[in-house]
Amino acid sequence: MKLRFRLYRRSQSGRYYLQDNLTGKQESLGTTDLGEASKLCHARNEAMRQPELNVQLARAYLAAGNPEGLDRTWQFAMDELIRLKTGSTKQRYQRAYQGKAFDSLRRVPILQTQADDFLRVLRKDAVSVNDHLRRLHNFALDTGWLSRAILPRKQWPPIVYRERRGVTLEEHQKLLAQETKPEFKAFLELLWHLGGAQTDVAQLTAEHIDWEHRLVVYRRRKTGTVSRLQFGEGLAKLLQTLPADGPLFPRLATLDQKRRGEVFLCRCRRANIAGI
Repeated sequence: MKLRFRLYRRSQSGRYYLQDNLTGKQESLGTTDLGEASKLCHARNEAMRQPELNVQLARAYLAAGNPEGLDRTWQFAMDELIRLKTGSTKQRYQRAYQGKAFDSLRRVPILQTQADDFLRVLRKDAVSVNDHLRRLHNFALDTGWLSRAILPRKQWPPIVYRERRGVTLEEHQKLLAQETKPEFKAFLELLWHLGGAQTDVAQLTAEHIDWEHRLVVYRRRKTGTVSRLQFGEGLAKLLQTLPADGPLFPRLATLDQKRRGEVFLCRCRRANIAGI
């Protein structure tokens, strides 16, 4: 293996210097003693050589104990992480890891990954990319496929989420005023009264309405907790206009989360509503 640094002495000062054979950079060792300078030069070359030896030793041990680990790529880790998810969460992970931002990482063996490989992905400067790369990295650490962090915690770019807010009363009234489809209009009204997630409200059925106690009772899909909301005359009049059996919103209930969200955002753009 070619040495990275070489030692030389300047005749005028008598001091010894190091030259980097790769970059050509020169630096003084601050000594005129040949023995001391030789030790410093040797230490610098060993410091550059040791990481390469460590990688070779690690691959040799893994080849003996777990041959499959040598060729395990980040695409394999993505597939395994997605496989552990269910429902809408699984769909969200699939969309994220199918993104072009991860293309440069897919075929990189996990054990040969360098910080530059992650930084290349993070240059996309997207919150979703940053978030899902962190999740993938932590998954590889937790499973033991990585023995150390690729990027130290402090070197990860901070995740800055775009500010979000709820719909104001004025905006809600604008959405209702422009809506021509009765089912979607009723959906918007019920969202306003219940304050629930769009998926939860779209999936409500007549069986979720307890008319005796005037309660809307359903289980939140995201958290699994039960929501019990009491309603008054205003909401009762709205619920009476909806189907008495089966889904309250038969068409919306068949749409997936992404498509339903696109429909809602289309309505917002038409009403000049932003920041939702």
